[in-house]
Amino acid sequence: MPDPRRLHFLTLLLLGSLSSPMSAAAKMEDFALDPVHTRVAFQISHAGLSNPIGTFSGTTGTLSFDEDDWTTAQLTVNVAIPTLDLGDANWQKKILDPTFFNSAKFPEARFVSSKVERSGEHTAQVMGELTLHGVTHPVTLAVTLNALKRHPLTFKRTAGFSATATLSRKDFGMGAWSSLIGDEVRLIIEAEAVRAGKQAEAKPEPEPAPDSAPTPPTEPDDAASK
Repeated sequence: MPDPRRLHFLTLLLLGSLSSPMSAAAKMEDFALDPVHTRVAFQISHAGLSNPIGTFSGTTGTLSFDEDDWTTAQLTVNVAIPTLDLGDANWQKKILDPTFFNSAKFPEARFVSSKVERSGEHTAQVMGELTLHGVTHPVTLAVTLNALKRHPLTFKRTAGFSATATLSRKDFGMGAWSSLIGDEVRLIIEAEAVRAGKQAEAKPEPEPAPDSAPTPPTEPDDAASK
């Protein structure tokens, strides 16, 4: 007859082996990019005189992230091209027309990660495919994890990142005005991603304490002062 103690040990061992993959998967967290606190900017040479900055707002996307194993991270980012801000309406209109972005035909740029390599305690190289102006080309982001913590106001678990990348606009079919505008484009990205799901539901923010007005000094009582 089999030893009951041995059977019990084998059962525990089997259950442990089955639960290990689930435990590993449980570390993966899903986040959604916060469009309010995410900004994509770019710099490009203007006739060698300056490197103007343009920005895009309203960026959305998703991030699956295990802080203990960055190589499993998956990132998708969608950038709304018509939100371009160059500080001048006429200049923006020209850059958004078919000469460059052709935003009416290609209103969105999309980055999808394919590989993540950790390069330091808080840094990583995120490789992926960027689709822009109807062309898909590989791009690598140099990413720094600024923080992964509960937001002090919303109480939601939030990840904050900074990232940079360099690309060629000609690679994406935007080579016009090459004598005036440089080819190398430097991307500068600041992003916050908020934990998705029921666990991330915000708690109500505490009401700030009203400013306490100082009590005005009272006039001395003439009778009492005598």
